[in-house]
Amino acid sequence: MAEKRDYYEVLGVDRNAGADEIKKAYRQAAKKYHPDLHPDDKEAEEKFKEANEAYEVLSDPDKKARYDQFGHRGVDPNYGAGQGGFGGFDGQGFEFDLGDLFGSMFGGGFGFGGRQNPNAPQRGSDTQASVTISFEEAAKGCKRKVDTMKIDVCDECHGSGCAAGTSAKTCPDCHGTGQVTAQQRTPFGVIQTQRPCSRCKGKGKVIDNPCKKCHGQGMVRKPSSIEISIPAGIDDRQVINARGQGNKGVNGGPAGDLKVVVNVRPHPIFEREGYNVWVEMHISYPEAVLGCELQVPTLEGKVKYNVPAGTQSGDVFRLRNRGIQTLNNRGKGDELVRVIVDIPKKVTEKQKELIKQLAEELGTSANHLGDDDKKSFFGKGKKKK
Repeated sequence: MAEKRDYYEVLGVDRNAGADEIKKAYRQAAKKYHPDLHPDDKEAEEKFKEANEAYEVLSDPDKKARYDQFGHRGVDPNYGAGQGGFGGFDGQGFEFDLGDLFGSMFGGGFGFGGRQNPNAPQRGSDTQASVTISFEEAAKGCKRKVDTMKIDVCDECHGSGCAAGTSAKTCPDCHGTGQVTAQQRTPFGVIQTQRPCSRCKGKGKVIDNPCKKCHGQGMVRKPSSIEISIPAGIDDRQVINARGQGNKGVNGGPAGDLKVVVNVRPHPIFEREGYNVWVEMHISYPEAVLGCELQVPTLEGKVKYNVPAGTQSGDVFRLRNRGIQTLNNRGKGDELVRVIVDIPKKVTEKQKELIKQLAEELGTSANHLGDDDKKSFFGKGKKKK
């Protein structure tokens, strides 16, 4: 299997390139190698896939950071799986204490001043992942498999935290209550206070022979894969909530949610504005003057459109209900077609004479067009970004 090229090299950008520069470079590459523009061209198809893969990583801040630090293995979900690694890495430099992790997950650990019962059910924390889809998939909806890492019950000890054939014992310090009493002398007398037992962390039990896989925590970080439905009309960077697919809860508490950030690859031809789609169509000057028939690309395929005679550069035509489906609705936006009249940069001597004759016939000078003529000839400007 051939070694993958550097993603920055694929898109032709510097490693310090910003999000806008990366997006622009991808659109150029996608337009250059898009299968619709190069049918039956296997080399173009492979380069298009390569550009998509590069954009999927470099457009996502988290994936980009991992790629910058670890290269291709940093964004490979299968690398290091099952080796005790963290998030798909090989584990070197990524060891972590699940006790500390649970502490940050559930509000400061299992002994925060005795204000919360550590044996009470506690909801698991939310996790986050991202998925990249095409412009067309965002418009029409699709299903995607999402690979992530989450905290789940240890399959070695089934959540007990104890090695096989052993069980937890009553804590000798708190005698199973999870609380210890402390006495403090004050000017007002002796005051007794209770606090969580530091030996068992308030759980009332201790494990003398912890499970080797989870180190007595009863939980491990493991890979997870689920299929999510992405609704038609979703936009770039919107989030889908997969309920109950996050980290496992503690003491029978519910699992957290998985927040999936959807990245939408820009399209080489279409540009989205709300639920409308913009596309530019280029025609020649004679076609603009005389009118012509265009094959206009839409999200459902090409459609015919008759451009009327006298069309000006920058004129916009509307194809109703050819845009993007409204999110969670049946309605659709429109497709807006901006016509660009191409002016030839090089003409022959014969063509120059014909243009001069046309100018004389129209009552204008080919070298001295008036302001109104210039405005009409060169168009009305582009859509504001």
